[in-house]
Amino acid sequence: MEPAETVIDSVSLYTGRVVHLRVDTVRLPDGRDAQREIVVHRGATCIVPVQSDGTVLLVRQFRLAAGRALLEIPAGTLEPGEDPLACAQRELQEETGYRAGRMQPLFQAYLAPGYSTELIHAFLATELTPVASRADPDEILQLVPISLDRIAESIRDGVLQDAKSIAALLMAQRVLQPSV
Repeated sequence: MEPAETVIDSVSLYTGRVVHLRVDTVRLPDGRDAQREIVVHRGATCIVPVQSDGTVLLVRQFRLAAGRALLEIPAGTLEPGEDPLACAQRELQEETGYRAGRMQPLFQAYLAPGYSTELIHAFLATELTPVASRADPDEILQLVPISLDRIAESIRDGVLQDAKSIAALLMAQRVLQPSV
């Protein structure tokens, strides 16, 4: 029998454009009550775009929560009811100006299951062709190409610090270079 918590009360504290915050009172399996702060998120996609020469297209973007610009793979939030593959294709074009001839699912993962419902869908994008970019008006992105062979070094050196990017890049590397 799996341990489970039963929600016995839920209070909504905030509803925004991207997240909703609630506090749930739960009944634990042993009968005690506890509170859980939950960030409700629609989910997201992230994409590892790899050109035919093994170059990965990353984006540098200022992240206020981190207090600095981070190097990341393209990613974005699902629209209500949107299919993750459609979101990945849209975000790839918006953030890089490329379209993928092939999108391969890599994994799905909860980013912070201790307090967030966000489930991210990771994809490997290959057979890239340039198209017109349609970046979101509130995003300022810089495209940064990096060799797939430099991923581990970039993680070790702290050049890459975004968790979703690290996980997806390592998985993509494993798919594309199984002997590494």
